[in-house]
Amino acid sequence: MANKRDKLSDYLRKALWILSALALIIIMVAGIKYAYNRRYIRKIDELEQVIKGMHSTMSVESVRQYNIQRIIAIVSQYNQIMPTHLKYEIAQEIYDACTNYTSLDPDLLCAVITKETNGTWNPEYISDYGAMGLMQMTPTVGSFIARSEHLNWIAPDEVLLNPVYNIRIGARYLSALIDAYDVDGALVARSLGERRAAMWVKSGRSNALLPRDTITYLSDMLKQYDLMKGFKI
Repeated sequence: MANKRDKLSDYLRKALWILSALALIIIMVAGIKYAYNRRYIRKIDELEQVIKGMHSTMSVESVRQYNIQRIIAIVSQYNQIMPTHLKYEIAQEIYDACTNYTSLDPDLLCAVITKETNGTWNPEYISDYGAMGLMQMTPTVGSFIARSEHLNWIAPDEVLLNPVYNIRIGARYLSALIDAYDVDGALVARSLGERRAAMWVKSGRSNALLPRDTITYLSDMLKQYDLMKGFKI
């Protein structure tokens, strides 16, 4: 009888040992599977973030390329003989200026260039008053801003008749005027100077303070701006 009890006890110990070993194995397998699943999930999350980043980059670049192509189409409408590479450089500079200065947008810059060059988009356009290039910058203002842009000011025609430099200088100047006087006040400042623009804004924008040609200039410029906003490719 005692021998049977010993055998039963031994059997139970072995069974308990086997069950404990199986339980340990199950726990280890579950742990490995859990760790693997966590690592897998982490990898999936990382991959999703990479894909989202790629989509974001592609989206930004798509917007950029669309705007550049749109600006090129505007340039082509007014200047069909301009070389394609120059149109692209001009469009790229306009778009980059608008990303650097939040007060600007491509439609406004295109409107200013169209109006200031009498619809020619001629990079070498010079007015009777000595303003030069696409954005009709005077040598005095141009040379001052060129230093801030770290451009080597050799001579007015070397810098201001370069369309990329002209837009870079003109965009910075226009942005500063808009920050001070808003869009309409900035356009008045381009026509009459900052002192007169400040007086006009302070008066509540009374046209009694503006010469007739400035009133016409402002009206035409804002109409051109609206026209550019509706331009589609």
